[in-house]
Amino acid sequence: MSDGPENLDVMESRPSHLQSYIDSPEKQQKLYRKTLLIVVISQIFGGAGLAAGVTVGALLAQDMLGTDSLAGIPAALLTLGSALAALLVGRLSQRFGRRVGLAAGFLAGGIGAIGVVIAAVGNHIVLLFASLLIYGAGTATNLQARYAGTDLAKPKQRATAVSIAMVSTTFGAVAGPNLVEVMGRFATSIGVPALAGPFILGAAAFTLAGLVFLALLRPDPFIVARAIAEAQNADQSSPSGINESKLGKNNRGIIVGATIMILTQIVMVAIMTMTPVHMKHHGHGLSEVGLVIGIHIGAMYLPSLLTGFLVDKVGRTAMAFASGVTLLAAGILAAIAPADSMPVLIAALALLGLGWNFGLISGTALIVDATHPATRAKTQGTIDVSVALAGASGGALSGMVVAHSSYATLSLIGGFLSLLLIPVLIWSKSKQSIKGAENIPLNR
Repeated sequence: MSDGPENLDVMESRPSHLQSYIDSPEKQQKLYRKTLLIVVISQIFGGAGLAAGVTVGALLAQDMLGTDSLAGIPAALLTLGSALAALLVGRLSQRFGRRVGLAAGFLAGGIGAIGVVIAAVGNHIVLLFASLLIYGAGTATNLQARYAGTDLAKPKQRATAVSIAMVSTTFGAVAGPNLVEVMGRFATSIGVPALAGPFILGAAAFTLAGLVFLALLRPDPFIVARAIAEAQNADQSSPSGINESKLGKNNRGIIVGATIMILTQIVMVAIMTMTPVHMKHHGHGLSEVGLVIGIHIGAMYLPSLLTGFLVDKVGRTAMAFASGVTLLAAGILAAIAPADSMPVLIAALALLGLGWNFGLISGTALIVDATHPATRAKTQGTIDVSVALAGASGGALSGMVVAHSSYATLSLIGGFLSLLLIPVLIWSKSKQSIKGAENIPLNR
């Protein structure tokens, strides 16, 4: 270890509480476990918040606009707002730490949910669209929170850390859609349209999630991880401090991970968005829509612990391939499902959620592998922008495809689009491994 003047200056300028974590791997792992617990608590609330817009957003817009062709607009606005928020949350997290970035995102989502309720009461379309845009911040933050658990994770803990964050989302995300009818009755009792009821739940849930991060995420795991990386860089006697060209940033790993997440997001959002509208057209009630979407969201998050284990043990590429196959099966099943068959619709939407789960966790692990703490949060935020914009495109186009063709056509298009993962994965295997900051191989 070098004790030259430059290293001594760095140590003297570093807060003592950070130095204590740098010097103690035991304290690092203790903070890692504490961070996971805080993420779990916040994700339970955040899951309930994001489920509200997913379940009734399209139905609320359809009711207020009186047309199906624009029913995909809410999903597009949610995901567009999610894209903008992902960029801002990533930048805030890079500069101030996860605590500030994640708290700000969730609180903004809560404000957006309140705006949706007010818009529904006043039948104000412009306010509805603006509020849905802001509400998307909660969705983006709910996804970005998965990164907080990876900041202090060891390489073989990363996918597992992501999976713990995601599986905890299940409790709120599954409960949310199944509370649609209850929240609808509550909303009606206070003079609010029934379809706006779930957004009341969303406002409370996102606000609580933000307050959990704001109050409990101390010390900030990202700031600690960055200090550890800076100390390791100083130990290697780098005269210029942190040099991005030497940080192990891996463009191939970033491209592959981002592409996996983008494709799975497009397919999932497009089919999921129009399923409630498709069901309503064929006589299904809100409680049945809530059941199907609740099971879908459960499949998106509940298998995460097993998925994380498999991604860490079997490999990132193998699970990304499994994602493409599962999404293809989901699209085909949704296309051939009789409109009055709840079991087949449930199976199709469950497969849709599972395929997304495989893709998100494997893609996220690749991104963490390929980045360094000095630039990681900013890179993660930028990638989540692309993922959200892809979802926005899928949501906006889904309504138009169904309006001019059918739900079956949309489902088939989505299923076969997932096959684009295959050439990406073949490209990723053209080299035996992708060396990230810790030289984590893609194909293990």
